[in-house]
Amino acid sequence: MALFPGIKALLSFHQSLTVLRISSLISSHSVSQYLLKRFYSSSTESEQPAAPENESLLQNLSLMGVDVTKARQRQPGVLRKVVTNEQGVAQFLNDKGASNKVIAGIISRFPRAITRSIEHLETRWALWKNIIQTDAEIVSIVDRSPEAFFRTNDNGNFKKNIDFLTSLGLSSKDLHRLLATAPRTFSNSVELNKQNLEFLEEICVEFGGKNSENFAKNIISRNPYILIRSTKRIRTNIDFLRATLKLSDEESLALFQGRGAGILDVSNECMKKNATGLQQRLVSLGCKKADMKKLIMSYPGILFMGTDTLNSKLDCLLKAGITIKQILKKPRVLDLSVQNITGRLKELNNLGYDFQSDGVTILNISKKRYDEKLKKLGG
Repeated sequence: MALFPGIKALLSFHQSLTVLRISSLISSHSVSQYLLKRFYSSSTESEQPAAPENESLLQNLSLMGVDVTKARQRQPGVLRKVVTNEQGVAQFLNDKGASNKVIAGIISRFPRAITRSIEHLETRWALWKNIIQTDAEIVSIVDRSPEAFFRTNDNGNFKKNIDFLTSLGLSSKDLHRLLATAPRTFSNSVELNKQNLEFLEEICVEFGGKNSENFAKNIISRNPYILIRSTKRIRTNIDFLRATLKLSDEESLALFQGRGAGILDVSNECMKKNATGLQQRLVSLGCKKADMKKLIMSYPGILFMGTDTLNSKLDCLLKAGITIKQILKKPRVLDLSVQNITGRLKELNNLGYDFQSDGVTILNISKKRYDEKLKKLGG
């Protein structure tokens, strides 16, 4: 299959221009003099205008469908480089199953990708395949987060991170989820990941936990983003939840390494805003502080929910005759979107379903099970 028609002709022109530019740069100096001049650049030199963009490179990228304007905004220095590897990178990704559109999108959002050598890409791809088995899934991840794959050329650090994370006792499933969901974890320096791990272990010790390694492992396994968030954010959330819910050390350990692990990396502002909105609504419905604590302990994901969304869902359920007591007992009925809640309530109401006698569990079962249940109810 021909890759990006018209580019091969420009490639030879680009390569010729590259040679001419390099020759003009060093023709009047020895290699050592040129390097010394570059190394000891003066302050007046730094004030000079930036080197012009590589016109032949711009033409190549345009023919490939790359959004040059976006590339210029992201990493302008790349467009001034004399030597690049856009053809090689494009062919490499094409061979792995990426479409021309996907390739253009990757380069548009992370132009530095075209500076990587084929040898580097082959090695990096092989490392990724130790965790993710199919080229198609890797292409999907790279398309979603090109920085994760192209950001660094340190394949040795990537391998060290695999070894480090494996040493924690994380399963292959855990590693797959980390790379698929938070690939920047593997681009972090090993030292940074170790520091973040130690921070989690210190939290465990602070609350009287006996197995800090297992505590940290459980959090990482449940929250793939935890190693790429600032420890300050996590610490602030932990302190806020302990103070707001008046958690004991034992309750803190259970929540943070259990169901609550997933909310530890929420932005501090979002956490406080959503918790405040939840508390106000519960109080308006006659609930006590103990009810809010019990709700968050059993369903901490409710703190991801904005106040407007939460209120809309509660309004739908309450208007249908479902009590707040029932919702607190089965909070996962709030998992559904407002549209789905409304649709199910209408269908069940038409069938004469009684939520007081039959319960509310039917609202948050899978669509397949719900349709089967609906068919039985309809006779």
